[in-house]
Amino acid sequence: MRNNRWLLAGGVLSALAAALHVAVIFGGGDWYRFFGAGEAMARAAEAGSLRPALITAGVAAGLLVWALYAFSGARVLPRLPLLRTGLILISAVYLLRALAPALLLILRPELIDAFVVWSSLIVLVYGLCYAIGVCTAWRDLAPRRRESSAQRA
Repeated sequence: MRNNRWLLAGGVLSALAAALHVAVIFGGGDWYRFFGAGEAMARAAEAGSLRPALITAGVAAGLLVWALYAFSGARVLPRLPLLRTGLILISAVYLLRALAPALLLILRPELIDAFVVWSSLIVLVYGLCYAIGVCTAWRDLAPRRRESSAQRA
């Protein structure tokens, strides 16, 4: 099987999102505001608190791991543990995050703003890349079976 373009695209998108999160840390309060982290995070960053940077770095690290899983599924990197399961879960998280505004619209419509809509559309694209990639490579992503000692002999 050749490289899976959908997972490759998902990996690139996740890596870009990770890099953007790192940039937000260095960009400071205005960047936290612009990218929707909220006023409390922006003020904490401006006050010199480490909390916003640590939270944002944690998100960036998670996104980077997700990118590595996509690249592994696309056969650009060596096979990672629980590859298919991991890619399914990553797809689900992205797609559930994309659907969050629908729930907000019912429960707290005042929280819906342009950032929520745009970010949801963006992560919908991410989730679709992962989900389509998993579907197209389903068999290749299956766990590897180990040979028994009787089969090797």
